[in-house]
This record gives sequence, structure tokens and C-alpha cells, in this order.
Amino acid sequence: MPTPPSRLKARTPRGFADRTAADIRATEQMVARIRRVYERYGFEPGETPLVEYTESLGKFLPDQDRPNEGVFSFRDDDAQEARSAGGATGKQGEWLSLRYDLTAPLARYVAENYERLPKPYRSYRFGWVFRNEKPGPGRFRQFMQFDADTVGSQSPAADAEMCMMMADVMEELGIPRGQYIIKVNSRKVLDGVMEAAGISDEKQKLAVLRAIDKLDRLGIEGVRQLLGPGRWDGGKEGEGDFTKGAGLSGRQIDNVIQFMSPTAGADDSGSIAKWASWIVEGSQVGADGMRELDQIGTLVRAAGYNEDRIKIDPSVVRGLEYYTGTVFEAELLAKIPNEKGQPVVFGSVGGGGRYDGLVGRFMSENVPAVGFSIGVSRLQAALSALGQLDIKAGSGPVVILVMDKARIGDYQKMVADLRQADVPAEMYLGESGMKAQMKYADKRDAPLVIIQGGDEKAKGVVQIKDMRAGKEMAAGLADHDAYREARVGQEEVAEGDLVEAVNRLLGRGERRP
Repeated sequence: MPTPPSRLKARTPRGFADRTAADIRATEQMVARIRRVYERYGFEPGETPLVEYTESLGKFLPDQDRPNEGVFSFRDDDAQEARSAGGATGKQGEWLSLRYDLTAPLARYVAENYERLPKPYRSYRFGWVFRNEKPGPGRFRQFMQFDADTVGSQSPAADAEMCMMMADVMEELGIPRGQYIIKVNSRKVLDGVMEAAGISDEKQKLAVLRAIDKLDRLGIEGVRQLLGPGRWDGGKEGEGDFTKGAGLSGRQIDNVIQFMSPTAGADDSGSIAKWASWIVEGSQVGADGMRELDQIGTLVRAAGYNEDRIKIDPSVVRGLEYYTGTVFEAELLAKIPNEKGQPVVFGSVGGGGRYDGLVGRFMSENVPAVGFSIGVSRLQAALSALGQLDIKAGSGPVVILVMDKARIGDYQKMVADLRQADVPAEMYLGESGMKAQMKYADKRDAPLVIIQGGDEKAKGVVQIKDMRAGKEMAAGLADHDAYREARVGQEEVAEGDLVEAVNRLLGRGERRP
């Protein structure tokens, strides 16, 4: 007797997730709101492929030392050489990678199409990105981003506009003032702090930036340890893993900590002229960064965006290494339950900054650029917890039950009439009886169920059961018999009035093709 084949185990790779209809509808609802704001600011849609040449993406991922580490990469086995309009040749065996963000592909697109694009070029993009990193709670290998970028302007007004647009996005999504903040800093100021403190080693600089970036999670003392010899994850020696620190001297650590002081910030006018300018004394790049932040503060205040919406914050670093000037983050201040059910401040849901050298990697000159990226999946989780993505019950199709298989044509005509009136509808296609069909309609999240048995057909009527009203009313009835007697959420209408009645119950006017 032959051995039966072993069954495959149905499983999802770690760091990846399936999405339900409710998930997708919530994403579409959120993305539509973000898109409205982006287009209100004059940005136009664009799209780049999920796959790029690995060398085009570059070595910009945080905490990575090799171009193809942290990304999903594979060799191009296409034996056919492909020559682009510019004369470049793609060869068999070159490395390709799934994009890890939407910014590096945009830089390639702008460089490839530079002559025909308007300058500045203002665009937004939405899509999946991939990180070949260790997954964990809330950390996925595939996730969505929604970006907006201005390429070709070095004016601080472009940076200020990004900050204002992100504040507008937060409020468009239903997050009130006081529950979000757009925080702004400058990599130039950070470089100036390190220059003035005598920190010149590139690896040390990177370690300092990574330490500052952990302020929200570790606090000042944790950052101080990372600026010095290092830190144990458990907080005490021998507890957890040890993270090697930047190895700064005591004086250097004090300079950096004073820069990050909670008392640092802009004055009421938005100016940062008084903000720890002595820390960057003697550094031209630091002075340039301070001046740019001052200009951004003045611009956003002039437009009515005060410190309760946009503020200068010395702790903002951003992890990607291609940022060259301003950096900013959108942070939710509302407390939302974590995996353990404990209310915690949700934190960052997006960020960005100025990356004046990224497009220039493909050209003979640098092209200024600034952009902002929203972490769609993370923001969606926060909005769902805050009740700002209300996917209403009954968002599925109207379901027509099949009470008599000999009359399939009649039921099919009902479906066709509803679809012609732009009502999402389906006829039950299974083999089960009425009870199972009702369960099916419930699982499909059907707002209405259409029933026509032999008696109804003889009378020229149909029964319409409002599944949403039925659920609400059934909760107040004592038992199942009372529920059946009350015929909860059900009404009878003439067969010819079906479309009009369905539109009325769905709360919309009748639509004609």
C-alpha cells in the first residue's frame, strides 16, 4: 500500500503577516486621509518598483556594515543585457534587492529622469518596504510606508513645510492637538556638538548618534552609559546583553548630555538663538545648523504652528545615515496599551529629514532634497486603539439566500439588479440550508440578507433582514423565542421595490448606471 504524502505545515514566515479585509479597509481609510493632505500641499503621486539594484540602494541602513546586510537580496539571472536610455548596462549576476525604504528608490528615479522633471519635484509614494532584520513584537520584515518628498530645493521653507504638513496629517487622522508633536533637530547641529567636543572618529560619531536616539527608551542615565564604556540591557552589570559604548571622555559626555538637556529648546517666538549656542562654539557646521533651525522655527510660527504642534528637540536623530541636515519625527503622546495591557506613550509614527547627497550619488552634482515617511502599519495600530479607524459593522456585501435551487435564475436577477444600482451583492454559492447560509452572511459581515422562499415568491415579495439592526436589538431580548417572535431587523417589501428598499436601509440614495 503506497505511503500517503506528508502534509505541508501551513505557516507564515516570521516577520510577515497576513491581512484581513478589515485590516485592508482600515489602511485604505487612513491612506485616503493622508493623501488628501499631501495633495492639498501640491504633491503628486509616483511609484517605483519593489526591486532595485543593490548598489542603487546604497549602504544606509542603521546598524549595518555591508550594502546587502539588512536587505533581502538575490542575483539577477537574466542572461539578456538590458541597456537603459542613458547607456548603462545591466549584466547577468548583478545583485538585486527588495527596497528597504521609499527614499533611496526615489533618488534613483529623480536622477534617471532629472531633465524632464519639474524642479523642485514634489511627489508622494505609498507601498511595501522590506528589512531583513530580526523580527520582534511590533517589528516586521515587511511593512508599509507613505512618503512625501521635495527634491531640488535647499530652502529651509521646504523643511518647514514638511513639518507643517505632518502636523496637518495628524489632525486629519483625528489626533487632537496635545496628543501629537512634530519634533525637529539638525544633523548639522549634532555634528557641531561633536566637533566642538573633539569627537572626530566616524565610528564614535555613529555610536553617539545611536546613543542619543535611545533617549526616549533609556533616559538620560542610559544614554550616558552608552556614550561612555557601554551598557548592560538589564540596567545592571551582568544583566542581559552588553552594548559597547562610544568611549567618550567625561567632558565629552557632559557636553553631549547638556545639549540633550530637557530644558533646551526654542523660546516663545520659535527662535533657538539662546539655545545652548556655546555647545557648538567654534564649529561652522554647527552654526549653520542652528541658523537653519532658527529659520524653520520662524517660518512655522509665522504660519500659526506653535510649540504645541512643532518644536525644536535636541534628542531627534533618525537612524538612517543619509540625512545631512534637518531631521524630524512625528510622535504620538497619547497613552495606548502595549502587549502587556499597560498604558504607555505610543511614540514615533513617522520621521524624515534632509538628504542632500542621496540623488547626487547618481549625478555629477548634489541635489538638495527633504522628505517625510509615515510608518503606515504602526500608525494604523495606534489609530485603531484610539478609535479613529472605525470600520463599521456590515461593511461586507448584501447576501441573497438560495431558498430553492430550482429558482437560481430568480436569485441571480436580484443580484444583478443590486449590482446595477452599485450595491455590492452576492448570491450564496454553497450547498447548505438556510441556517448555515445565515451564518455565512454573518461571517461575511453582510449588512443585509435577502430571503425569498416559495411563499414569498407566490406573494411577489421579499424579506430583507437588517443584520446590523438585528444584532443591536437582539441584545435587549430575553431569549431566542422572543427574538424569533419579534422578527428583529426584518421587513417585507414588494419584489419590484427591492433595490429602492436596500438603498434606503443602507442609508443612500438609489444609484443608476
